Amino acid sequence: MTGAGLTQMNEHSFGSIKQIAYLVEDLDSSLANWSRYSGIGPWTIYKNVTLVGWCRGHDTTVTIDVGLSYQDGVQIEIIQPKSKTVSPYQHSDGRTMVGMHHMAWMTQNFDEDVAKAKSRGLTLCFTASNPVSQVAYFESANEPGILFEFIHVNPVIQDAFDQGVAASHDWDGREHLLQVIDFAAI
Repeated sequence: MTGAGLTQMNEHSFGSIKQIAYLVEDLDSSLANWSRYSGIGPWTIYKNVTLVGWCRGHDTTVTIDVGLSYQDGVQIEIIQPKSKTVSPYQHSDGRTMVGMHHMAWMTQNFDEDVAKAKSRGLTLCFTASNPVSQVAYFESANEPGILFEFIHVNPVIQDAFDQGVAASHDWDGREHLLQVIDFAAI
């Protein structure tokens, strides 16, 4: 421990893990369950999030609904895939994957960290962006069942993260939804 109880990262680390993500078939039900069972909340729901990119050799456009909440500075992301396009959220036959999906780092050095992940033997399996975010997912045959994500942090992402952390600290445990933002309505 160093300073005010902060753990110092070694030079080989990508830094603190900032996100743990799960895939579900029913976002609304899962968010209510997460609030009830774990006490995590409130949740911000982003509907119709579109990511344009590449997945395992194919150009793709992916649409997902996402719920975000926070626990001790870690973002809990619950994802419900909406599109039936090639994506890291579905099996090759189009069925939605369910369960633990990925852990993520937020980085200001996106290109450098992506290159570092490749140099460590990880395989890029998905890269995508939209006007707000840019992400890259990696996989390894040696660690099946978990993906490693890098999120390019920018002021919009950082501000939303900080607001979510604050909301989770102030949450009274009553209403599990903080807000719903539907990109299809914007």
